[in-house]
Amino acid sequence: MVEDIRDKQISRIVIEGYKSIEKCDLELNTLNVLIGANGAGKSNLISFFKLISKIVDEQLQLAVGESGGPDSVLHFGRKKTERLKAELYFGNNGYKFSLIPTQDNRMMFEREALWWNVHGDWRARGGHFESYIAEQKNKTNIYNYVVPAIMSWTLYHFHDTSSTATVKQIHNIGDNEYLRQDGKNLAAFLYRLKQQYESNYKRIVKTIRLVAPFFGDFHLRPTVSNPEKIQLEWIEAGQDEPFTASALSDGTLRFICLVTVLLLPDEFMPATILIDEPELGLHPYAIKVLANLIKSTAIDHQIIISTQSVELLNEFSLEDLIVVDKIKGDSIFTRLDSEKLSEWLDEYSLGELWKKNIIGGRPNR
Repeated sequence: MVEDIRDKQISRIVIEGYKSIEKCDLELNTLNVLIGANGAGKSNLISFFKLISKIVDEQLQLAVGESGGPDSVLHFGRKKTERLKAELYFGNNGYKFSLIPTQDNRMMFEREALWWNVHGDWRARGGHFESYIAEQKNKTNIYNYVVPAIMSWTLYHFHDTSSTATVKQIHNIGDNEYLRQDGKNLAAFLYRLKQQYESNYKRIVKTIRLVAPFFGDFHLRPTVSNPEKIQLEWIEAGQDEPFTASALSDGTLRFICLVTVLLLPDEFMPATILIDEPELGLHPYAIKVLANLIKSTAIDHQIIISTQSVELLNEFSLEDLIVVDKIKGDSIFTRLDSEKLSEWLDEYSLGELWKKNIIGGRPNR
């Protein structure tokens, strides 16, 4: 089973001409931790995965429009960069494309193709404005190794825990097909897990208690006024009075969302999980628990995270890291050489080496 899962994980990505990324050729492992200064380009790499998902879902023009047009997508705009190119590798299979801007501020496929490394490109096309690969679903097995994986990619972002955060609001109880990227349907999804995936649900509750010992359980039920609606509620250990999510601290609520993602049943797991700054608002002990959970999940599932936390970085290995530096406006992505750093690692942790600017990923003048 593990082999089948890894066959559908992205193993290499090549990008040319996207935002701050002039050129990037990056091997990807099951666990990938991006570190770098503010504005170095970590978020641009993660956002590229979101763009690919939009492209495959035939929403290229919507994505380009939401980004501010071709000049916001291309590296320093169309005056410097004529096209955006990408190659995605899933073992022996892949997907590639080249996009060029048009005079009416759209982007057009100069070339697009699924490919297999033995036979090359499969029915490459150009001159179209939305992806054609959905048409290849029943025409080539390459589709099955590439497209469902891309479509499942999810960028989770749980930064909003304000009083108006969607995760705290009443929502449809039937919105439980998958956990949404901002966690807004968390109550409905947990309600389904409790009913149909009890072992996963119990693991989620048990893990939350490691960081929040006061937490007893979720109190999941349809709202009294409307059985089609639900709101996130919980009870304290040893008590029976339910509280809403507003009674949780920001860090606890974010931790609950993260634990739910990392302990999803296999059938709900994206081929690649992407999380931007998961450490935000977490206590150092919660960060340690989170790191162990990330490493455990990454045994069978691919994870890409970006972080600025020394505490979180200290929990990972050198092989997990991708250092992001910005040099003359270009984002440079580097994997580190363990032999060159072996003496340093005998005396210092990864976080200490980062703070000392031995491994890069610090602001450059």
